[in-house]
Amino acid sequence: MRTLPPRTLVPILALTVALAGCGRLADVGQAPRLSEISNPAMAPEARVISMPMPRPNTNEQVPSSLWRTGSRDFFRDPRAKQVGDLLTVIINIADQAQLQNQTQRQRSNAESAGLPNFFGLESRLPAVLPDAVDPSSLVDMDSSSSSSGTGTIQRNERIAMRAAAVVTEVLPNGNFVIAGRQEVRVNYELREMRIAGVIRPEDITNVNTIDYDKIAEARITYGGRGQITDVQQPRYGQQVFDIIMPF
Repeated sequence: MRTLPPRTLVPILALTVALAGCGRLADVGQAPRLSEISNPAMAPEARVISMPMPRPNTNEQVPSSLWRTGSRDFFRDPRAKQVGDLLTVIINIADQAQLQNQTQRQRSNAESAGLPNFFGLESRLPAVLPDAVDPSSLVDMDSSSSSSGTGTIQRNERIAMRAAAVVTEVLPNGNFVIAGRQEVRVNYELREMRIAGVIRPEDITNVNTIDYDKIAEARITYGGRGQITDVQQPRYGQQVFDIIMPF
């Protein structure tokens, strides 16, 4: 395949950018358009939903009885109890931590050696050794080293929100595995929160909620992506440069 010269690529790129902006130029001076009313089940967000479902349960009708097997009403316990049920996770994280470490080390060494007497032959050393050599101070060494380090960590985190999670598995001991995800998009910025962990059925309150600190192996992430987040992050080239540079 033949490669186009650089002078040809520049007009092509400029034309591509111009065509991409034509769609937005039509909205200059106009209010944002409302979406058409359509079937909510046909929305892209709804068509991709696939949830874990419990095993089918056949309801048995008992004549002249107020109770019905498997009924979700009439004094039914509203708490989650099987795969596919929902419950609300209350997240109220207010963690504070402050650590301060200081280390200081200092060491000094001194070594000296001489040969003032050597079996009575020290008088002949000047004839063997140069005149500048002093037999009483042949070796004199000293060294010193010192190091100091100071580190401070101060963390203050605050997250307060509620999110729904789904029971994805019932473990052999009766505990529930839950997972949930929440996404909120405002303009061109998307905020995403994920929850996962293991809970005990008895920790679920009578209004079908559970606190985050009762979730074992909890995995709670809250972050975002979009134009603002992209501007706040260093560019890929800078990240690679920071990794490979040893200094």
